[in-house]
Amino acid sequence: MINNLANLLYPLIYPYQSLTFNNFYREKTMINSTLSTIFGRIFYGFLLLFLAFLLILLTPQPVNAEILNFTHAELEGEDFSNRDLTGSVFAATNLRNASFENSNLTNAIMTEGILLNANLRGVNFTGALIDRVTFDLSDLRNAIFVEAIATRTRFYDTNIEGADFSDAVIDRYQLNLMCEKAKGVNPVTGIATRDSLGCE
Repeated sequence: MINNLANLLYPLIYPYQSLTFNNFYREKTMINSTLSTIFGRIFYGFLLLFLAFLLILLTPQPVNAEILNFTHAELEGEDFSNRDLTGSVFAATNLRNASFENSNLTNAIMTEGILLNANLRGVNFTGALIDRVTFDLSDLRNAIFVEAIATRTRFYDTNIEGADFSDAVIDRYQLNLMCEKAKGVNPVTGIATRDSLGCE
């Protein structure tokens, strides 16, 4: 196919050159090489797009997960209990008195959220981004904060009995306050709250 294209294109590209056998063979070889490069790039481009699409299709997604976006929403008193909210966004959201009891918030984003007096018992915050969140007066019993980022987050007067904070990023002064009341063992991970916080 490429040879036939080269034979057809040669007179159009080089109409004024003498068509001696050597010149024709040399120019035909150049056209063949150019066409091979172009078709090769097109083929590999489509191949890469196909592989990327296949990778997206084969990437496992959480079954039954609801990926919600409630940025700047007013959700005071809302009930999100017993739901799979993996990867959901609650950035700068008012969640006073809300309930997330036994919900899955793995890899969720809750930056600048207000969760005053919220029911967060048994919530899974694994890998979540919880920067500048207010958990004051909330129930965090048996919650899981493994590898969560909870910088500049407040835990004043929260119940953290049985919560697991293993490998979580928490400000030192908050850790000291939490260690004063830390007790219990997480029923899912089997890790003691004091051990997860690194309390002395």
